[in-house]
Amino acid sequence: MSFESYIAQRFLSSSDRLSLTRPFIRITIAAVVLSVSVMIVAIAVITGFKREIKQKVVGFGSHIQITNYDSNQSLETNPIPTNLPIMNKVKEINGVRHIQQFAIKAGIIKTDTDIQGVALKGVASDFDWSFFKKNLVEGSIFVPTDSLATNATLISKTLAQMLRLRVGDSYDVFFVQEPPRYRRFTIAGIYDTKMVEFDKMFVLCDIKHIRKLNGWNDNQATGFEILVKDIDRVDDLWVEVDDVVGLTFLDDGSRLRVKSIIDIYPNIFDWLNLQDVNAAVLIVLMLLVAAINMISGLLIIILEKTSTVGLLKSLGATNRNIRFIFLIQSAIIMVRGLIWGTAIGLIICMLQKHFGLIKLDEAFYFLSEVPINVVWWHVLVLNIAAFAIGVVMLVVPSMVISRISPEKTLKVE
Repeated sequence: MSFESYIAQRFLSSSDRLSLTRPFIRITIAAVVLSVSVMIVAIAVITGFKREIKQKVVGFGSHIQITNYDSNQSLETNPIPTNLPIMNKVKEINGVRHIQQFAIKAGIIKTDTDIQGVALKGVASDFDWSFFKKNLVEGSIFVPTDSLATNATLISKTLAQMLRLRVGDSYDVFFVQEPPRYRRFTIAGIYDTKMVEFDKMFVLCDIKHIRKLNGWNDNQATGFEILVKDIDRVDDLWVEVDDVVGLTFLDDGSRLRVKSIIDIYPNIFDWLNLQDVNAAVLIVLMLLVAAINMISGLLIIILEKTSTVGLLKSLGATNRNIRFIFLIQSAIIMVRGLIWGTAIGLIICMLQKHFGLIKLDEAFYFLSEVPINVVWWHVLVLNIAAFAIGVVMLVVPSMVISRISPEKTLKVE
């Protein structure tokens, strides 16, 4: 153990009850613990919130969509063939997890007492049901086949409550077209994603109904939905998919359009990106609180140890030696605060994740409880940054040591 480390340890283990050092050390450690735990919880909540909302949005629209490049801005676009050979190249792109066909058609649900406009999303046998299975609250999903069309549908809990429908009930959907048509469907299951604006819009049905209503053949659909393995790579994969199919022309002379989920719902993702700003502001404030407390604590410790500093200088210790002593002492205090702060922050996150202690208003936050997503490298980077910033900011107050004169301090003693 070096001379500086030994003296720093002796300062920290001082048992003098009249000394102000011990209570100020405890206060400083507590400030670091509070700041670190708040930062860890804040990052876990914000990343958890963003992850949950992204998963819900993707569940309704996938990560990437391929549709007809027409001028139609409504939900319904001109169809594209589902037997495009070029889609085999899309499947081979590294990062693409699944490709499924879909069709969208606007309709109006009418019961004896209620009416509601919806968007019917037609799905085929290749549809990935994992998202809706996760959010299923009643009944079961339906499985489209390649032969006969099924009248079974999946509607949301929001729609079921608005229209006073239950699993097993039948309802009519009217379509505004020439000639006007309607279909009678039954409810196989009810899902609830808490995303009210999406829940009250989408009804899942067999794609064969939409094809027949639109006069399409069995090899036509609104487009393809592409699910990727990593949502953080959506932009990169969108470029790769667009390179493959973006210049493809169909038999009628039209082209294909490739859109990412970020392009389809830009307002939602812009709102989610604003959460990063909130996190950055909170982290900066907490780092400032911890740094200010560390600086004030170090100054008080230095002032109280003035006579000791004078004695060490008279014994040959340089300003650099003594400055290093107090920096080591501060680093030990910081490490203790980081360890306890990290532990408390992670405990709070685990309690919320497993027990859902803090609830949210679903109407405003789209979630029933505060979400948690602990990313371990976030925790590690946060600790390293807090330690580095804290130590760097302590260099300036440690310069006070150079002003301490051993002659004056020892004379006073």
